[in-house]
Amino acid sequence: MIQNVTVIGSGTMGNGIAHTFAQNGFKVSLVDISSESLAKALQIIANNLDRQIKKGAIDEAVKTSTLSNIITYTDLREGAINADLIVEAATENKEIKLSLFKQLSGFCKTDVVLASNTSSISITQIAAVTGRPENVIGMHFMNPVPVMKLVEVIRGYATSDATTNTIMQLSRNLGKDPVEVNDYPGFVANRILMPMINEAVYALYEGVAGVAEIDTVMKLGMAHPMGPLQLADFIGLDVCLAILKVLYDGFGNQKYAPCPLLVNMVTAGHLGIKSGNGFYTYTLGNKELTVSSKFKP
Repeated sequence: MIQNVTVIGSGTMGNGIAHTFAQNGFKVSLVDISSESLAKALQIIANNLDRQIKKGAIDEAVKTSTLSNIITYTDLREGAINADLIVEAATENKEIKLSLFKQLSGFCKTDVVLASNTSSISITQIAAVTGRPENVIGMHFMNPVPVMKLVEVIRGYATSDATTNTIMQLSRNLGKDPVEVNDYPGFVANRILMPMINEAVYALYEGVAGVAEIDTVMKLGMAHPMGPLQLADFIGLDVCLAILKVLYDGFGNQKYAPCPLLVNMVTAGHLGIKSGNGFYTYTLGNKELTVSSKFKP
């Protein structure tokens, strides 16, 4: 039975995952190498809980209990040794993830479920370094985690039925809608989404239309809640580029090759909302985010 959950990484996805588990009554250990990042994560969680209170979704008692369910750690072993489930939400970098899972397999409980929130990296490859591949699975949450219903549950080549069934039911217990998929590059979500984003970047790169125009066509014509270029900014252009590289390397198909404009923007540090500029520019004033579509390549 899963009671103690460790979340590795306190960034956007990590703090959202920790928030979701804690709000649903699980004891959460949130692990990061930076104490400053952990403090920031707790503040973000508190702010997001305040938003839920303002909307009438929860009350102050739920906020208090949620925050009391989270303990932070900067030491991986200390934060993960007693976990029943570990959800890794570190940087989307294969070598970092392989190193983490190799370390975890050396000291965690034998029956712990080892899950990765990776959006593209092979679960089979991650599982291979653990010595317990039957316990390894993908648990790909969507951003913002407390709001979005989907959890893409990815079975590695050796993931057991028991592990899969546990994570599918656990996701439902969190109020999510899990979808089981197999382990191929990009899984389902990003195998479909990233080529669309890449094609939108190509349309901009080739002068077909401007940023706002491309996004407006997709919002009004295809009923997308957010245009592909704004969505790319929201995801992070560096993350989009990393996923496209995984798809390109995994399939060897030119259709997944990242647009040169996307490559240049990431190289220049224009990463989207987290850097303040991408296809749009973002200015925070009086706690309100101002978005401008004046794009300068």
